[in-house]
Amino acid sequence: MTCYAESDLLPLSALQHLVFCERQCALIHIEQLWAENRLTAEGRQLHERVHEQESESRGDVRIVRGLRIRSLRLGLIGVADVVEFHHQPDGAEQPFPVEYKRGRPKPGRCDEVQLCAQAMCIEEMLATPISTGAIFYGQPRRRLEVSLCTGLRDETEALAARLHLLQQSGHTPPPVYEKKCDLCSLLALCLPKAACKRASAYLHRAVSRALEPPEPAL
Repeated sequence: MTCYAESDLLPLSALQHLVFCERQCALIHIEQLWAENRLTAEGRQLHERVHEQESESRGDVRIVRGLRIRSLRLGLIGVADVVEFHHQPDGAEQPFPVEYKRGRPKPGRCDEVQLCAQAMCIEEMLATPISTGAIFYGQPRRRLEVSLCTGLRDETEALAARLHLLQQSGHTPPPVYEKKCDLCSLLALCLPKAACKRASAYLHRAVSRALEPPEPAL
């Protein structure tokens, strides 16, 4: 089993950047670029509010906020928003991670991957299996329970490996415009539309030159 050194650990949050857009992930984590928009600011403020609350106990549940976690196997490090420790009849505590998101559930499994990575970090640190967690979405203001199944774990592990390969390459993928780009806070730094126009113009010129009749031989 491959294990990463502490110095090689990458931010757990980068997994969601990778799932959203590989170029965005490289701009943030390789080129160290960042810009905020309304969506990222609201998300940051939500996490800050959650983390600044003190840990507490409610009945048989101990609630820890802003828990620092890491996995040497996945090569990830980060902070879990909330981890509930549910007291069991045998005296043990069962961890239950809860990730907070400002908006609604997204297409795909980027949020589930981030939650699963947190659970896998906690499992490694505490040597305790975790079968479920939850994502709290701010707009519907409700929890969505997530089963940490084998398929989700395999996807999370593959993405963590892909993240390390991207980081090791030091290469930022070229821009490709998609509709989701309009929501990205790095839109003005990435300029995907401009890049696509330049590529289109280049192809148009290349095709035009190829179709030009050859000059008559002297």
